[in-house]
Amino acid sequence: MKKLLTLICCLLWLEAFAQPGIEEMNKARNDLAADYFSASDLSLVLATLLGLNGAVKIYHNWQMGKHHIDADIAAWFFAALFMVLAGAFLKALFGI
Repeated sequence: MKKLLTLICCLLWLEAFAQPGIEEMNKARNDLAADYFSASDLSLVLATLLGLNGAVKIYHNWQMGKHHIDADIAAWFFAALFMVLAGAFLKALFGI
């Protein structure tokens, strides 16, 4: 009885190493790697659009006589910076 129990435990231990889904996980990683470059480009395009939009609004406010625009400059700058860093963060997070 002890030998049978030992044999069953050894077989269960070997079964634990045979993880199903490794191939699917590799496929998902490859799909994510392919889609990441599109997301990275999208974050750069959004950062560009945010920066241009902010520059136009700040220039318009300056020309209309509002000279206390320091908070506006910081807000638009950090919004664009966040979008640029989002791509690097995603790359580090997913290990791509």
